[in-house]
Amino acid sequence: MTGWVILVDQPRDLPNAETPHKVITTSEYLARPRLFDMGRPKLVNLARSYAYQSKGYYASLLAEARGHRVVPTVETMLELREQKLYEHALPELEEELNRCARRADFQPEGELKLLVCFGIARDERFEPFGRLLFDWFRCPALEVIVEPGTRLSIDRIRPRNINRLANGEAEFFRESLHNHTRREWRDPKARTVAKYDLAVLYDPNENEKTAPSSATSIKHFARIAEKMSVDIEPITKRQLAELAEFDGLFIRETTSIDNHTYRFARRAWQEGMPVIDDPISMIRCTNKVFLMELLQQNQVPTPPTVILAEDTDLSKAIDELGLPMVVKIPDGSFSRGVHKIESAAEFKRVADELFEETDLVLAQKFLPTEFDWRVGVLAGEPLFVCQYRMARGHWQVVKYRPDGSSHEGGFRAFDLEQAPSEVIDVAVRAARPIGDGFYGVDLKQTDNGIVVMEVNDNPNLEHGIEDVVGKDEIWTRLLKWFIERFEQ
Repeated sequence: MTGWVILVDQPRDLPNAETPHKVITTSEYLARPRLFDMGRPKLVNLARSYAYQSKGYYASLLAEARGHRVVPTVETMLELREQKLYEHALPELEEELNRCARRADFQPEGELKLLVCFGIARDERFEPFGRLLFDWFRCPALEVIVEPGTRLSIDRIRPRNINRLANGEAEFFRESLHNHTRREWRDPKARTVAKYDLAVLYDPNENEKTAPSSATSIKHFARIAEKMSVDIEPITKRQLAELAEFDGLFIRETTSIDNHTYRFARRAWQEGMPVIDDPISMIRCTNKVFLMELLQQNQVPTPPTVILAEDTDLSKAIDELGLPMVVKIPDGSFSRGVHKIESAAEFKRVADELFEETDLVLAQKFLPTEFDWRVGVLAGEPLFVCQYRMARGHWQVVKYRPDGSSHEGGFRAFDLEQAPSEVIDVAVRAARPIGDGFYGVDLKQTDNGIVVMEVNDNPNLEHGIEDVVGKDEIWTRLLKWFIERFEQ
């Protein structure tokens, strides 16, 4: 069995006729542990009480033990018991609350009660606040009691009992439930119901040259996944509240610790979902200072590197590395924040600019090559091998023009058996300390041997480039990685 299942204490709380989903009582769910042996349902727990050791509490507790996805979780129930348990969320929530009020030029004269059902605020002026509230506390119906003043403040957040909704609130709740679950309302004749749902986070507005996978590649991935009973659903940054309804997450937009991609990864990790890229890998890979230290500690060959602080004597770096050299900010991506330095004066100018946004900078020995190696590593094993040639007339794979456009060098994909074994061995050694996910290891082949330039947590995987040799097997292995963890 798959799809949505609604849990209620009494059948009259939500009659089956009012929803296309199966409705059962909490007592029935608690008493029949093998009720859903044929699938992994998505449960909406509408018990009248979420109090500790109530039937509603036990329903969510046993749902987690049975491997069922449930809203709300026991953690959410406990967190909402008293303000001191959720006060960590109040600063962000109150900031959004006041932003909505200012935008609507709204100032309540007395106490304000806001009803939010599945992230939808009944008062449309507070729509962004409703989404954020559901992001923090995934509970079907919440009431927020707001104290008026120069700055609105939240006095209390509490779950609402669905059988006590009045004055049109019950109808609003049913409409919100419909909106929350409608992505599962498919014509059963249209396609075979997939066994698993995999969310693919992407940015429809991201430049396809810099996106890890284009929309075309994601569609190719989806076609392969369908044959393996996995439903691929592209999602965007606005759908964080829906994330827990999926079995796993594959991030296919450029990651950063300080944007929504990290928040998605962290939420998936907290939900116990398999995720690429996981938040630990993102932290380890996005900062080149940490990465160089980690690689060196694991005896992985790297270019001669000097870590610079603002008070570092720059001449020592020149003495150690020579000129030209390469200077990088710790968290740059796609060749951005990377500078080739030709003179001491240029070094001073660039370093001063970079230290305005970071406390540490990396300087590395310049190692000119005609191409870079990229080895895709999945769960500690090589997945693909590619050569990326330098952009014409440039020392990097990507050359950015002043107008923001760019051009790249060519590529060549290799069979794993034909690629140099040393390149693969070093790449695998570099990726394993990072984690068990999917990584792209960039290497240079120099006269003094192979060196690792960096390990990417969010490597490109483009249909017609990285999979030219491995074909569908590359995408299939990725899917198997997820499926193995779904089944665990």
